[in-house]
Amino acid sequence: MRSLHISAETAVKLSEKLGVPIEQIMHMPQHILIQKLTELEKEKEK
Repeated sequence: MRSLHISAETAVKLSEKLGVPIEQIMHMPQHILIQKLTELEKEKEK
């Protein structure tokens, strides 16, 4: 499994939004990260 190709700044922002450690963000599979971001957006719409 490859790490995500995102900047450190993006990783920090995602970590804060998702409440997940930065290390976990960097090693999270892309499809799971997208799923979590989708869930976050759905919660925001409510």
